[in-house]
Amino acid sequence: MFGVVPKPLWERRIAPDERNRIPLAMRCLLVEHDDGLVLVDTGVGDKDDAKFREIYGIESLAPDGSLLLLAALAELGHTPADIRWVVNTHLHFDHAGGDTIRTAGELRPTFPRARYVVQRGELEFARHTNERTAGSYVAQNFAGIDFQLLEGEVELLPGIRCLPTPGHVPFHQSVLIESGGEWACFLADLVPTSAHLPLPWIMGYDLEPLVTLESRRRLYQRAEAEGWRLCFEHDPQVASGRLVRAGKGFGLVDTVARP
Repeated sequence: MFGVVPKPLWERRIAPDERNRIPLAMRCLLVEHDDGLVLVDTGVGDKDDAKFREIYGIESLAPDGSLLLLAALAELGHTPADIRWVVNTHLHFDHAGGDTIRTAGELRPTFPRARYVVQRGELEFARHTNERTAGSYVAQNFAGIDFQLLEGEVELLPGIRCLPTPGHVPFHQSVLIESGGEWACFLADLVPTSAHLPLPWIMGYDLEPLVTLESRRRLYQRAEAEGWRLCFEHDPQVASGRLVRAGKGFGLVDTVARP
């Protein structure tokens, strides 16, 4: 998760287990919009086999066996049919695994009335993998989805804008939300946790780390100038915070801890 950053540095922030794994969230974002509920990313889903789940230590099921994402929506009084938009930041298994669900042996969209959205280039990239990318793109997560395809920066709905933030993968996007003069940016894998705020602390998973560096630099400039709240998808403790200068680097203020 920290690429070339020496382990003695990053383990001060996040302690690994005996297998060198660290705790990570798969935090999805639900936006209440006049056009209907918008869900950004869908987590890992529940279609993978036991070996896959053991390797990654995946915990995505509620005590009753239902998908945690759906249980969380139910706590808010929503069903899968209530979701009108699903925005995928990219199609890696831990971000799009919940796009589909297997019922009676058949795959179908988890959110049957939703319009699914992704960058056009990302869908093509996911469909044509190589030895480096095949492990991250699992076809059962997005096969059969009738995506609405975006090209670059797009205002999807009033107050919801998709921002290209390449580097992790070439067509990765983050999602910027405006409401009442306040801005929040769902970073996805551009900055997966608050521990990754330093510009060069880039994941080994990133296909184009120097591109990630420049994507971060551009986004940080806007976030600092405009007072954005940054939302972290994978941080197990810090859900969001506002970016500020901290010496030669960056820090967070006004943080919101995990519920």
